[in-house]
Amino acid sequence: MPVIISLLRGVNLGGNKLVPMADLRTLCTGLRLRNVQTHLQSGNVVFHCNEANVTKVSERIAAAIERKFGFRVDVLTRTPADLEDVIARNPFARTKGIEPAKLLVHFLPRPLEKETREKLSQLNVGPEDIRLGNREFYVYFPEGQGRSRLQASLDRVLNKASTARNWNTVTKLFEIAQSMQKTDQR
Repeated sequence: MPVIISLLRGVNLGGNKLVPMADLRTLCTGLRLRNVQTHLQSGNVVFHCNEANVTKVSERIAAAIERKFGFRVDVLTRTPADLEDVIARNPFARTKGIEPAKLLVHFLPRPLEKETREKLSQLNVGPEDIRLGNREFYVYFPEGQGRSRLQASLDRVLNKASTARNWNTVTKLFEIAQSMQKTDQR
């Protein structure tokens, strides 16, 4: 049974769109997802699933959250191989002095279109460094994300269609997924 990683956009931020992780695990289990694990409070879920179409899994989770909590959230889904690729392609991997908590990966529902790539490449609101990928892009916030004006610009360019995780979270989710895969192989 494949392992899937789902990332919920915009839950539990500033007291908005509250989704307790225990309730999220119960909700996912009710959708016949197996061995459901959450990480942190920001809507990171790792589970086993019989469904081969990860887009359908995302839609099922989003619809169930709307029924249960009364609001819609975007759910972006990746496989362990996808996360392994994100980690392997980290453009900052050989850059000295990078703090993992200040490196964010923005996950997208589909590959970046040419026009969006151009707009992202032209953003210049501060000292942040943006490196584009295919279905994700990387941003390093040398002064931290809290004071940055970049996120508002990213939301405008992307029409709020991404969800970001810091490097520590990305690698931890991959570690959880790998552990679940190894358990399957026993």
